[in-house]
Amino acid sequence: VQLVESGGGLVQPGGSLRLSCATSGFILDYYGIGWFRQAPGKEREAVSCFSSSGGTNYVDSVKGRFTISRDNVKNTVYLQMNSLKPEDTAVYYCAAGITTCSYPIYWGQGTQVTVSS
Repeated sequence: VQLVESGGGLVQPGGSLRLSCATSGFILDYYGIGWFRQAPGKEREAVSCFSSSGGTNYVDSVKGRFTISRDNVKNTVYLQMNSLKPEDTAVYYCAAGITTCSYPIYWGQGTQVTVSS
């Protein structure tokens, strides 16, 4: 099983980034999959998630700015991040769990997102 994130980087406030999570080794349709983040000195938090039924959710702080999507042919999940703020700075992780993201069992290595002028 592999989850490989990409797309992080340095961006100015108000800018955009798109994160990608390429998965392999498991059937994506049966899993909840989504994005978590951890900022320095803070606990890891769930940002956005697909359940296995296709429903999505977002943490309040990113609603209206971030959009999660997936390509089942490519087994890839994306996180489009717009109107980025300095408080979005964190390491972003892709993670998957059985039917839901609540209890992930597979994790990617993380990708750094830094929002700074």
